Amino acid sequence: MQQILVYSDSLSWGIIPATRKRLAFDQRWPGVMENQLTDSGHQIRVIENCLNGRRTVWDDPFKDGRNGHEGLSQVIEMNSPLSLVILMLGTNDFQCTHQNNAWLSAQGTARLIQTIRQAPIEPGMPIPSVLVVAPPAIIEPKGAIAHKFAGAEKQSGELVAALQQICEEHKARFFDANTVTDASKVDGIHLDAPQHLKLGQAIAELVEQKYL
Repeated sequence: MQQILVYSDSLSWGIIPATRKRLAFDQRWPGVMENQLTDSGHQIRVIENCLNGRRTVWDDPFKDGRNGHEGLSQVIEMNSPLSLVILMLGTNDFQCTHQNNAWLSAQGTARLIQTIRQAPIEPGMPIPSVLVVAPPAIIEPKGAIAHKFAGAEKQSGELVAALQQICEEHKARFFDANTVTDASKVDGIHLDAPQHLKLGQAIAELVEQKYL
């Protein structure tokens, strides 16, 4: 059985836009991916490590543990052996508590790629491949999170090109979620259930073609 780690934030945790509720596993894109790969005959286990508000390498001044770099090497170690790590982060780097542009956010993802590859896994275990997924660009933030993401649309819209450049430099595979879905129109940030379905199906196809 091959194990795939999804390391992400609320877009993958499956928060239902404009609520504090969560989609069921088979509705969230990691679950959609696992089910599609399993139905195709692959022995796959998808491990979700997705935390609401997670940044790439920055702290949240109001909630502990949102720095995605802290503890990442231990996450890799504890879940090894891993065939693949899927990173989908960056959205929260543009919260109003930071002054980040797309280039800085992408540098955070580069740091995570390096940490994954340098994690202290047991001798003989494989260094996992890394797939970076650019999250859907932020559209007009609405509702309770509007203040958090005020003005974030511009920097978020430039993240795709910045992440693609990082992946070329670090020889990591890249996928742009914007090619299959946009953000929810309910809150402008997260994904609705049909959008999770589209993303999970698309990533499952990529994983099957390139990694299995």
